[in-house]
Amino acid sequence: MTDTALSLNTIQVGANARVGDYLALLKPRVMSLVVFTGFAGLFVAPGTLHPLLAAVAVLCIAIGAGAAGAINMWYDRDIDAIMERTRRRPIPSGLIEPAEALAFGVTLSLFYVMLMGLAVNWTAAGLLALANGFYVFVYTIWLKRRTPQNIVIGGAAGAFPPMIGWAAVSGTVELESIALFLIIFMWTPPHFWALALYRAGDYAAAGVPMLPVVAGPEVTRRQIVFYSAILAPLAMTPVVLGFAGWLYAVIAGLLGLAFIALAVQVWRETGERAARRLFGFSILYLFVLFSALIAEQALAPRFAGLPGTGLGLWG
Repeated sequence: MTDTALSLNTIQVGANARVGDYLALLKPRVMSLVVFTGFAGLFVAPGTLHPLLAAVAVLCIAIGAGAAGAINMWYDRDIDAIMERTRRRPIPSGLIEPAEALAFGVTLSLFYVMLMGLAVNWTAAGLLALANGFYVFVYTIWLKRRTPQNIVIGGAAGAFPPMIGWAAVSGTVELESIALFLIIFMWTPPHFWALALYRAGDYAAAGVPMLPVVAGPEVTRRQIVFYSAILAPLAMTPVVLGFAGWLYAVIAGLLGLAFIALAVQVWRETGERAARRLFGFSILYLFVLFSALIAEQALAPRFAGLPGTGLGLWG
């Protein structure tokens, strides 16, 4: 291989790594679940939305959430450098300058909120702006380092996507979309506290007052059971409100029982194995729950008693 080819290869690898670093700022693993729940809200909402505009709405939800994640990484760069779970992120690794990350996050957030408003509607854009602002100012800056209730209150930021997707189609905030919001809101504490149980040392070292650090593992385990016991019946609200039917009800019921059973295991066991199991299952739980909502309407919309999907696939 010639020296020129080697130089071109080096440039290309450097460029790819740089793009990858900026993509990492968007927290793609977190974004994937945000995108999916946002799409679910859009898909089951009454009314129609052109597929191109639906794609724009999902893109805005995805990049908007990622932009808030980039700002979060900018603000938390000091504690990210301490925690084992986060020390390899682009800023503490020295791959991206903090000022660049902040500019990147703010620019993307403003651009995609404006795009949502101009291309889709301003209700959805307002909710997207609210979600981003809540995550940055309420959770990241105000709550995260001050109170063990950081996840309970701050979790609202991650619960907005299905409301945004619903509003993209309907142009309104309705009881049905609020129900989807509440499901994710109540799912967030047991999900993150399960993680915090086996990462408590990390949070303690960084000075983040997560519940296991402040109140201890026993209190955290009881709180996980408490929130899980509320989540399971709350997941049935789409059936009660009439925008989900028997298929969703069966799946939600089985998932809820499994969630409670794993939460009880966490309560009874002192090791981290049960906490890891619940954390992994909680991600699967939310994915399968919203998949059931989508599948029921896509395959048999009449079972859910709906006139059609938000994408206009059923007339």
